[in-house]
Amino acid sequence: MGPDLTNIKNIIFDLGKVLLNLDFDASIKAFQILGLSTAVLTNQQAYSDPVFYELEVGKVSPDEFCNRVRKVLNNPQASDLQIKDAWYAMILNVPSNRVKKLQELRQNYKVYLFSNTNQIHIERLHADFYEEHGIAFPSLFDDDFYSHEIHARKPDLDSYEKVIELSEVNPRESLFVDDLEKNIVGAEKAGLQTFWLKDGMEMAELF
Repeated sequence: MGPDLTNIKNIIFDLGKVLLNLDFDASIKAFQILGLSTAVLTNQQAYSDPVFYELEVGKVSPDEFCNRVRKVLNNPQASDLQIKDAWYAMILNVPSNRVKKLQELRQNYKVYLFSNTNQIHIERLHADFYEEHGIAFPSLFDDDFYSHEIHARKPDLDSYEKVIELSEVNPRESLFVDDLEKNIVGAEKAGLQTFWLKDGMEMAELF
């Protein structure tokens, strides 16, 4: 059962696991090879050190991130590239059926992206996406909003409020799609219509 699009003029998509395939374990394994101890990993968050979340809201630069991660890893020999490669290992691909669906949706709706992400992931994803699909990733959206650029992340209320303000959408006419329940709850608090894309659901088949 897909989302109810009655009276909807705008669709705001999450990125990871909605449009982009991810493998979080791949990054954890890559960091373990570089010396990450299991003590750093917690159940609630993949990484207990705040630097991973500071990067996500643009509080630290990629260079500062690499310096801090070297300390977390207790591995002064780890290069910036090794750290960035390990951090990017979780990023897989945006399948062509989802690309096509976004292009179709844009004929009838304004389509936006709102992602908790970071500069390292996005810069490389944009390059990889262009190489695979031959078009620029941002061209799929009327506008895109990244946590590291708006300095706020889901599920914090101010992150949704910033996206609503910047996109100038009416939240009552806007559908927010995310795979995480806490992000859906946050979006509802901001007055957005929501659709929770649960495990096993395929965005390209639902719309």
